Amino acid sequence: MGKITGFLEIERQDRAYAPASDRVRHFREFVIPLEERDVGRQAARCMDCGIPYCHNGCPVNNQIPDWNDLVYHGDWREAAINLHSTNNFPEFTGRICPAPCEASCTLNLDDAPVTIKTIECTIVDKAWEEGWVAAEPAETQTGKRVAIIGSGPAGLAAAQQLARVGHEVHVFEKNCYPGGLLRYGIPDFKMEKWLIERRVRQMEAEGVSFHCKVNVGADKKLAELEAEFDAVLLAGGAEKARDLPIEGRDLQGIEFAMDFLPQQNRRVAGEPDGKSEPILAAGKHVVVIGGGDTGSDCIGTSFRQGALSVTQLEIMPEPPLKENKLLTWPNWPLKMRTSSSQAEGAERAFSVMTAKFTGVNGRVQKLHCTRVDEKFQHVPGSEFELKADLVLLAMGFVSPVHEGMIQETGLELDGRGNVKANDREYRTSREKLFAAGDMRRGQSLVVWAIREGRQAAHAIDKFLMGKSDLPR
Repeated sequence: MGKITGFLEIERQDRAYAPASDRVRHFREFVIPLEERDVGRQAARCMDCGIPYCHNGCPVNNQIPDWNDLVYHGDWREAAINLHSTNNFPEFTGRICPAPCEASCTLNLDDAPVTIKTIECTIVDKAWEEGWVAAEPAETQTGKRVAIIGSGPAGLAAAQQLARVGHEVHVFEKNCYPGGLLRYGIPDFKMEKWLIERRVRQMEAEGVSFHCKVNVGADKKLAELEAEFDAVLLAGGAEKARDLPIEGRDLQGIEFAMDFLPQQNRRVAGEPDGKSEPILAAGKHVVVIGGGDTGSDCIGTSFRQGALSVTQLEIMPEPPLKENKLLTWPNWPLKMRTSSSQAEGAERAFSVMTAKFTGVNGRVQKLHCTRVDEKFQHVPGSEFELKADLVLLAMGFVSPVHEGMIQETGLELDGRGNVKANDREYRTSREKLFAAGDMRRGQSLVVWAIREGRQAAHAIDKFLMGKSDLPR
């Protein structure tokens, strides 16, 4: 590495957040970037560790030590080229990825991993500022046509890869604008949507055609796409939310997180929502059921809307503050984490199960809860109540929506209800149909979706041409 003793001489320094009292007043990003000089110093901390476990910790297998070294030596343009060789959209992952690469960093054995996510984001942001990121249209066309259903990170990654090798790529999106979960699920305070629009313009210049407001399975039959195109990739995500079918579930004020979050994103964008009843947290006591990223996004959005209080319930037991490195490293550890949204004032309760909802005049007023043991069994005498004017269900997603497109074609499903396809050929039970992203693997991270999109693009290119030079 450029500075062999960097990890001994330089302390870990990461990006800071604007104060919570300021950031909850708006929906803009609030991360404060490091100075370029400081980023170079952080890159110097990357060790010559022999086996860079960060490669496998990163689902897209970013060549992290290589671009750390380039940043340390000030060769930002080459670092951007290297970064884009494995990741189509590092400005997305540099903002919203939980950074499993940092958990795998050798320096994490001492709880001071290299600030990989910050360095990645700085590289790509600088590349855009300097004009180094440009459209890369194919030199020749293959004459093959590919349809991609869904414009989330998996669909976008696959579309860009396939267009760059000369296929005619058409992306079908049911919403008004491309982006999928990136646009309609991730709040603007975590990732502003002009970042997506910038990439869409690049992809259009590379030959990708976007067809929005087209719901395949309703507005257009999947069989029609099979007839019109040489290959079809299903990248529609896992949108069937896990429900909580208990007493009182039909009361007003109990909503799915993915009905609540997209509404606010549309408000920020000035996009009509089309729903008659807005879901708002202003002036309300909010309870979020579910302790993952979606629940955290509900917390931050609720505070920005003016919630009086936000309580987050998690059925799992409270994790330890610190993991046992000898048992977990270099894998992603289970330990207590506090997101920026949770740090804005949310109350958190673990090992809690909701038994029923009650209300007045058809509207929710209370949650009746109980503590559970490690086997999720009721602990006698632990019952308690929570006041709630708005309950947001953020307990994850069980599968893709089967009604419509999937039922229409009779696609084979796996044991969890996802579209069945392996992670080599990405082929479904129908010859010309492929599946990638959450629709294939189930609810997961944006970085996993990008990986699947890239690998599916390789598989489709090989299917169409007999071989492929695309990386996988």
